[in-house]
Amino acid sequence: MAGGAAPKADEPAPHPPKDQLPNVSYCITSPPPWPEAILLGFQHYIVMLGTTVIIPTALVPQMGGGNEEKAKVIQTLLFVAGLNTLLQTSFGTRLPAVIGGSYTFVAPTISIILSGRWSDPDPISKFKKVMRATQGAFIIASTVQIVLGFSGLWRNIARLKLCYIIYMPILMQFFQSLVPEDMVANCVEIGLPQLIILVLFSQYLVHFLHRGKNIVDRFAVLFSVTIVWIYAHILTVGGAYNGKPMKTQTSCRTDRAGLISAAPWIRVPYPFQWGAPSFDAGEAFAMMMTAFVALVESTGGFIAVSRYASATPLPPSILSRGVGWQGIAILLSGVFGTANGSSVSIENAGLLAMTCVGSRRVVQISAVFMLFFSVLGKFGAVFASIPTPIVAALYCLFFAYAGSAGLSFLQFCNLNSFRTKFILGLSIYLGLSVPQYFKEYTAINTYGPVHTSGRWFNDIVNVPFSSKPFVAGILAYFLDNTLHKKDGQIRKDRGKHWWDKFRTFKSDPRSEEFYSLPFHLNKHFPSV
Repeated sequence: MAGGAAPKADEPAPHPPKDQLPNVSYCITSPPPWPEAILLGFQHYIVMLGTTVIIPTALVPQMGGGNEEKAKVIQTLLFVAGLNTLLQTSFGTRLPAVIGGSYTFVAPTISIILSGRWSDPDPISKFKKVMRATQGAFIIASTVQIVLGFSGLWRNIARLKLCYIIYMPILMQFFQSLVPEDMVANCVEIGLPQLIILVLFSQYLVHFLHRGKNIVDRFAVLFSVTIVWIYAHILTVGGAYNGKPMKTQTSCRTDRAGLISAAPWIRVPYPFQWGAPSFDAGEAFAMMMTAFVALVESTGGFIAVSRYASATPLPPSILSRGVGWQGIAILLSGVFGTANGSSVSIENAGLLAMTCVGSRRVVQISAVFMLFFSVLGKFGAVFASIPTPIVAALYCLFFAYAGSAGLSFLQFCNLNSFRTKFILGLSIYLGLSVPQYFKEYTAINTYGPVHTSGRWFNDIVNVPFSSKPFVAGILAYFLDNTLHKKDGQIRKDRGKHWWDKFRTFKSDPRSEEFYSLPFHLNKHFPSV
């Protein structure tokens, strides 16, 4: 039979492409009842706590701070995340996207710590000096996303150059890019049960229950974390880890976080609480490159959230507006002093998929929880003391969901095209292998493959090539916009014929429902 012959009448028809994800219980504009919305918002808060705690726990001791400083930084990061999530959901993309800490900013922050400029016999004084240096770098770096977003430059790039065949490799890299792979293995007797129970509650028990099945799968995180947390505490008080290596005790015990005793009862984070920021040109340039890498990663994050919220694909003007507000988020991170930048929380995007609830109100409620528990430090520290293997087990499922969002965009592309196969195959493969090389090289030599006397130059090169979504996305972008682009058939192979109706805000009537600004602000700030 010829390759282009039509299928027989009795052959099964392929599944039709869907620009909105079906079977979502509550989409972006349809909130669940208030009691359920509050519990779902609290669940989002629990999920985003992992990154909020892990990053300061790794950075603050290297900066010279102790448990008290670590607790204050976690409070500040949580407070800023709550502000930024409210701003993004209200005035940015208006998607139910949590804006929290980002692992992408860790490497240049460590570079600032190790710069050799902070030789101070008082560790707290050293901590404050390093913190002020990171603040200056974040404040300057925020201009990258603010300018690209609010000027419309990112809108033009998205409108003219981006399409489904580029988004897919970016999202695919979230399978392996963000969660530290060894965290579950550090305490497998806690991490593995958490993963198994989460899958059982979210995927299997619903088929055996006739009543309350939506409660079991929708709140699987709360059920599973509670069960395993109690189990971990029983192991701790039972002496299971007495005499074990310090690494094991830190990962497994429920009483080693040091946050509850160190956290103040009530404390409101405020701008420049560590002192006036200091500025260094080289560190600022390195952080600006990191902000651009985070922009590419968060573009994929926004696309995943729009998919799981059952919204239409983001119009370029809305994506650009969201990028601009994410630049404001990085600016606030620098102003308040979080020792970390901000980006879209990929783990919370995965939670949208698991619960089948993509409501904007739910995520805004979670932002209120972030603000509330950041001020009431002791209460927030209780939840922040969840052992990291439990959090890492959650991420195993949520990052898988985020990565699979990229797979769903293949329905708009022609997978029988060798051009499509080449672009996807090469960008995904090199997106995995190149950052892995940089990671292993750094682990062995304690510095990256690019190692010159200019520390800031090293970061400018090593940081982007260590990011799997960035490498995959840039390579897919280059290949898709240079390989036989003028062929008419290739336009359909790329999925551009599906993308065209979302190129502008007004080209699809559903955009008004999902992405319009509140208080009729679209009259004064129109989306084009």
